[in-house]
Formats: sequence, C-alpha cells, structure tokens
Amino acid sequence: MAGALGLENYVGGRWSRPDSVGELDVPDPSTGRVLARVPRSSAAEVDRAVAAAVAAFPAWRETPVAERARRVLEFRNLLEEHADELIRSVVRENGKTTEEARGSVRRGIEATEFAASAPTTMQGAFLSDVAPGIDTTLLRQPVGVVVGITPFNFPVMIPLWMAPLALVCGNTFLLKPSERVPMSAAILARLIQEAEFPAGTFNLVHGDAGTVDALLQHPRVDAVSFVGSAPTARHVYTTATAAGKRVQALAGAKNFLVVMPDADLDRSVPAILSSAYGQSGERCLAGSVVVAVEPGADRLVAALAERVRSLSVGAADGAGTFVGPVIRPDHRDRILRWIQEGEAAGAVVAARGTLPAAADGYYVAPVLFDRVRPEMSIAQEEIFGPVLSVIRAADLEEALAIANRSRFGNAAAIFTRDGGAARTFAHRIEAGMVGVNVGVPAPAAYFPFAGWKGSFYGDLHATGRDGVDFYTRKKVVTSRWF
Repeated sequence: MAGALGLENYVGGRWSRPDSVGELDVPDPSTGRVLARVPRSSAAEVDRAVAAAVAAFPAWRETPVAERARRVLEFRNLLEEHADELIRSVVRENGKTTEEARGSVRRGIEATEFAASAPTTMQGAFLSDVAPGIDTTLLRQPVGVVVGITPFNFPVMIPLWMAPLALVCGNTFLLKPSERVPMSAAILARLIQEAEFPAGTFNLVHGDAGTVDALLQHPRVDAVSFVGSAPTARHVYTTATAAGKRVQALAGAKNFLVVMPDADLDRSVPAILSSAYGQSGERCLAGSVVVAVEPGADRLVAALAERVRSLSVGAADGAGTFVGPVIRPDHRDRILRWIQEGEAAGAVVAARGTLPAAADGYYVAPVLFDRVRPEMSIAQEEIFGPVLSVIRAADLEEALAIANRSRFGNAAAIFTRDGGAARTFAHRIEAGMVGVNVGVPAPAAYFPFAGWKGSFYGDLHATGRDGVDFYTRKKVVTSRWF
C-alpha cells in the first residue's frame, strides 16, 4: 500500500482530487501489489464535470471541423510518441502480455486516425429542385455532451474508439474508465491536455457503479457509449434511454469457432489457441466454443490438447508468457467455479495447463473441455477466461444450429478450405462479426464493431460510419429563395 498513487480527476482543463465517497485499490494482476488508489467520485463531482462539458460545448461545436481534426491529429501524434508508456501501463494494470498490449494500443491509434477523417465522414448531402425552386440540404451536427463508460480489458483501445470520434464530431466528452484500470485513462487525459484541446471538451471522472448511475441519470448528458458485461449493458441501456439519452451499449459474448474436416490444422490450431487463450480469454471476441464437424474432431482435439498443455502461464511482462493473469481474484475464483461446473456436468477435461510456481498474481491454468453438450452452461454462458469447450457436430447444418441457439451474437468464425462452406456460414451465422480462417475477426476502425442479439443494445454500433452517425444528429433543411 505504501507509495500507491492517488489518482485525480481531470475536469474543465484542470487536475484535482475529487469529491469522493471513498477509494478503491488498483492492484497489479501479475503480482497483487497495489499500484494506485482510485476515487469513487460522488454525484456532486459528476455534476461538476458535466457542467464543464456543457460550458465548453457551444464554442467547440462552432470550431471548424478541420480545426477539430487537426487537434485529433496532434493527439494522435502524441499517442505515437508515448506508445511505449501506454503499453507498459496496460501490461501493468490490466495483465495483458506486452505483445497483446502493443496490439491494442495500435488499434486505438488506428481509431484516432479514422476520427481525423471527419472533414470527409461528416459531410452531409444536398439535392436541388426537390420541387420547383426548392432545395434540400442534410447536415450533420453534434449531439452535445457524450459520456464514455469503458471496461477493464482494453484500457487504451476502447477509450480511443470513443473520445476522438466524439470530439471531432463537435461533442464534448466525459470519460468514466473502469475503476479496475484507471491509470491508462489518466495518461490519455494528460495527452489530451498536451494536444491543447480547449478546457472542458474532454473530462475524466473516476469511480464505480455509483458514479456510472449519476452519469446515466444526469439531465445534461445527451449520449452514452458503453462497453462491458451483458447485465451492466442492459442496465446502462434501459436506465439511460429511459432518461431520454442516445445509447450504444456493447455487451457480452459467446463466440463459436466452427472447424470443418478439411481445415488446415497447422494454421487453424494456432489461430484457435490465440483466440481462446490470448489475453487470458478476457476479450469479447475470444473464441470460447469450438464446434468440431465430423469426421476430424478427434484429430483436432488431440492437436489442441498438445498445445494447451505447453502454454506458458505467467506474469504479463514475463519472457514467453502466452497466458497472463486475469484481472482480479474474484474473477479468478468465478472462472474456477465455471470449470468445476463443467466437470460436474460431464464435460471431459482434454487438457489443462500448468500454473506458475509460487505466483502471487491472479492466475488460471488454461483448460480445454471435450465432449461438451450444447445445453451445458459452459457452452452458453460467458466465462471470460482461458477456457475452451469443444462440441462435436455431424455436419455444417448442425454446427450452425448449435451456434445460432446462443443468445449472444458478437463474433463467429469458420476454419475450412471450402469456399462454399465458408459462404454458407458467413450468410447464415447469427453474429455481427464473422471470420473465415480468422480466429479473432475484429474489424478495422473504419468498419463498425457490429455485435448482434444479446451482444449489443442500441441502433448504431461503435467505430466506423456507425460511430459518426452515433455522435451526430441529422438535420434536414428545405429552402426556397424569393
């Protein structure tokens, strides 16, 4: 505890210790050592931050979009300069391996680059002579004060999905990062300040559920972008929409990977392992169920099992670590309960990894289940850990039926050399992001992050053109000049 950093809010262009209702520890998942203390900002502190965003909005809205884009580009350049600092922060507070952290930071920078294209993406439309002497113009204008509520698993990438695009569209922005990973958000706020965004255009408020509820119900907040678990996404969506706000809420997942008998296992198995066990399974695009189409399931399970037993589990910054720690001890214990439940239900443990010796962090040995039945809870519920289940199917039709019975629809992938099978899968799978021989089908920032079913609440997805639509209102002007 000694020497733990006390974090501050960034409101109205200034750093300050907030009015709070206590503080929470921020431990390093690899060691359990406390890195910082994060404040639980009060409703009064939320009100102060929203007031700063409201005050800054009129002038920022009137700032030419090209100038707003230049601010975003300056911020992007600072992200590049401080990329190593951001990567180290993600490794330390989240437990990602260095390679995973680097990839996520690069994805965030990519989203910032897309935001800087606003002079093109914010363009409206014009049609002359819709009637004699009458013209119609469609304009895009900012929504107002936007709140971003981000999860623990991508401390840099997901805030960068939100803030640059919201700001370049002319909104003011308030970030409430996960209280589990607040330190990377503080670095982002510092870089926003260095990029000389006007005071109040970007604000950072730390806190937990009480802080979130104060934001969702605040009458001067106009829109909310959220990424997190399915129960919390439902709460955010229902609460904020009931208060009249525009909301996009990205929720949980259960992603299915269908492996056809003709799949190239030498290439497919590494992709499946990375999807299922990379970042310790703590990502919403992690493949958590393999549907092995017969014949060939035995060969696939044997290949996966051999690799799972040899996966290196250890500290996030350790040389050669493939599976790092999970975020907290309570999450570790939850994953272990899911593993126990799978065994009790009759699933066969085909392979189990090895925990590091004498480790103080929050580690779970990777597990591969075989002979899982579709109705088992481990095949239906989001575990969010290094656990992969194998279900066996007779053909592609059965595999599609198994995958489509899930209440989630975030991502899915097929591994095959058959173009017809791949096309059938892509057209009929009930998921918004589809991979063909790609284990983690994460779209580039200029496409929407398009979850379906219980993986998304709202109408407009994050990133891409959907993101521009979310952060702008359309106005149609019909004019006649005498």
